[in-house]
Amino acid sequence: MLSTLRFLIAILTVALYTLPLLVVQEIALRTPLMSDRRIPRLWHRMTLRVLGVRLEVEGAAVADRPLLIAANHVSWLDILVLGSLDGVHFIAKSEMRHWPVLGTFARQQRSVFVERERRRASPDQAREIAERLADGDPMVLFAEGTTGDGNRLLPFNSTLFSAAQMALAGSQTGQVTVQPVALAYTRKGGLRLDRRERAQIAWIGDTDLVPHLRSVFAARPLDVSVRYGDPIPFAAQGDRKTVARQAEAQVRGMLRAMLRGGNS
Repeated sequence: MLSTLRFLIAILTVALYTLPLLVVQEIALRTPLMSDRRIPRLWHRMTLRVLGVRLEVEGAAVADRPLLIAANHVSWLDILVLGSLDGVHFIAKSEMRHWPVLGTFARQQRSVFVERERRRASPDQAREIAERLADGDPMVLFAEGTTGDGNRLLPFNSTLFSAAQMALAGSQTGQVTVQPVALAYTRKGGLRLDRRERAQIAWIGDTDLVPHLRSVFAARPLDVSVRYGDPIPFAAQGDRKTVARQAEAQVRGMLRAMLRGGNS
């Protein structure tokens, strides 16, 4: 009963600051008064605190532009985690557009929504991402194309890496930077997660959002490690499949090290 009450208070708290922040973000989008990246970052940080999610970060996003961040994907929480660290924009699955709260912020954060099942749409989607990269927007690509169980890395899908290749036309430096990032869910309540517990934290398949949100809240404090890898230059003569494999190798090594509690 007490845990349910705490959960409801947390949801109410999020609701109370979300509405005014949505209004401010709409003003930021429509006027030059402030950056439209500031409010989403604030919302992500506040919501992580309410949910009891703690971050351990190693490294940082590079200042190079255009920048494509290639990350592994474990949960909807990944968006809050990466969104709280940098003024980034996300490449998100099309269904997210209609999610309550997160979907609204995703739209206001100028996310690019892609339909991964529609292969014929891939060139148009890659072109839209390329335009955003060329305009200087750092974009986050969850390169596995789906969520994993948090214990292992799925193969990176190279299709949307072609966006980086297309963005070369608008790059003043003649290259696009791809930076690998690894996320690992490591502890709950101060104790290290085992493989089974980590898979329970992961958000896989058709799991309903609210029950999963409640399980995350029950795991407080939940510790997440984020590690930024070495930037990979993607020049005109580069190959998207090669760059995807390089990024995948870095993320796999960093993820393995974080889950073991060591260094890559």
